[in-house]
Amino acid sequence: MVSPSSSSLFSVFLVLLLSASLAASASVQDNFIQCLSANSEFSNPLASAFYTPNNSSFSTILQSTAQNLRYLVPSAPKPEFIFLPEHEAHVQASVICSKQLGIHLRVRSGGHDYEGLSYVSEIESPFIIVDLAKLRSIDVDIEDNSAWVQAGATIGEVYYRIYEKSNIHGFPAGLCTSLGIGGHITGGAYGTMMRKYGLGADNVLDARIVDANGRVVDRAAMGEDHFWALRGGGGASFGIILWWKIKLVPVPTTVSVFTVTKTLEQGGTKLLYRWQQVADKLDENLFIRVIISPAIIKGAKTITTSYNALFLGGADSLLKVIQGSFPELGLTPKDVTETSWIKSVLYIHQFPSGTPPEVLLQGKSTFKNYFKAKSDFVTEPIPETALEGLWKRLFQEDSPLMIFNPYGGMMSKISESEIPFPHRNGTLFKIQYLTSWKEGDKNASKHFDWIRTLYNYMAPYVSKLPRAAYVNYRDLDLGMNKNNGTNFIQASAWGNRYFKDNFDRLVRVKTKVDPDNFFRHEQSIPTLPPSGK
Repeated sequence: MVSPSSSSLFSVFLVLLLSASLAASASVQDNFIQCLSANSEFSNPLASAFYTPNNSSFSTILQSTAQNLRYLVPSAPKPEFIFLPEHEAHVQASVICSKQLGIHLRVRSGGHDYEGLSYVSEIESPFIIVDLAKLRSIDVDIEDNSAWVQAGATIGEVYYRIYEKSNIHGFPAGLCTSLGIGGHITGGAYGTMMRKYGLGADNVLDARIVDANGRVVDRAAMGEDHFWALRGGGGASFGIILWWKIKLVPVPTTVSVFTVTKTLEQGGTKLLYRWQQVADKLDENLFIRVIISPAIIKGAKTITTSYNALFLGGADSLLKVIQGSFPELGLTPKDVTETSWIKSVLYIHQFPSGTPPEVLLQGKSTFKNYFKAKSDFVTEPIPETALEGLWKRLFQEDSPLMIFNPYGGMMSKISESEIPFPHRNGTLFKIQYLTSWKEGDKNASKHFDWIRTLYNYMAPYVSKLPRAAYVNYRDLDLGMNKNNGTNFIQASAWGNRYFKDNFDRLVRVKTKVDPDNFFRHEQSIPTLPPSGK
């Protein structure tokens, strides 16, 4: 039992500790502001752009774009402060000052990192967040078929600003409209037009970044190796993205969408097996993903498989394509809706029917959860018996979700080494596994156990040597860097899965452009040790 005097002493100790922590945080912030003022032409009003834990708005700012709520719990590490730059010179000065003061820096554009790495550091303390939310300008040039986009803009805002200028232009990137484009493209950026035009990262023409030396450089100044690494080599290893210059792609004035759902009782297993055989071989204008989850229908448990699609063309053409290549789906004219490309974005994102495109300007996420995800790539159809085993495992979890995304088309035509994203020819489809749970779930560990067990079950049916994974579905189960000691051998555990043979080139580029490993996190690209060591 603690005596009253001991209890009082302990309380005093806690107050002193908290006071010391806040004083240290204030000192770090003061030093940082002084350094920023000395290194940026835009110096006022800098103090109002900082949020510390003792600021009433701190939690609101921290939570504003954070997607994975398990990294916002009280026990999760918190930054010394959050800085919201209003000019790219502020971002440049942030790098210079973080280096000078020895403060670890994290950068957030949209907050969608699956493991929260843009707003949490599990391996280094203290750390700060540079949040690019105020840097979201978009300059669309229809005549040049291009747009310059600041890193803090969401992909939904980009789509809207393109639509505002033209109804026959688009951009082939994410399905989730609240993704920050800064980080999104660094991992690849796939979407419903990937089979026609490739990834968002395949359609980048230029970039402006702050490099590890605090210089603002574009493609010409940084060099082709560095520019190569930015487009699919994973976020926050090679610099801070300020702007992307993206290539716009043509879209028809009329596109078609549909969602056809089949349960197990309606032959869902056989149909999914058939989809695996044809999904990568369909007309490249057609993207059909499959969303898979358990459901209770008329009191009975089942699995629903929803075939969710975009076709770049009218309904008549779509029905002919389906009849010729995938008649088993049983698509009918009444299943199909003709619409515009911008409204297809809303449809795929599952906004309610009739939602105006202006909703995209809000940049708000419709998915914030406690969740854990993993990914796989499939090169041969998964047998029906294995699918039946998969259904049994889905029934064991509270809120599981799986999504099969088709490859083929343009994805098979682009070389594995064209950009760091290597999952190309020979890939039938990608799997995303996800489990989510509610706040207050006292047994969150069971959800981790479930998804890891499911992942082990799937091992015989997915890619091998390496068992590939998608870096934008980041998974720390694959391995982590330790503190500042990134190690090439250890990092190969996840690097080869995310990037295959491109990992070695990424390491060489990293060693050249950031030899001191300033831009680092739990799964950043490592540097090679100096020769002779």
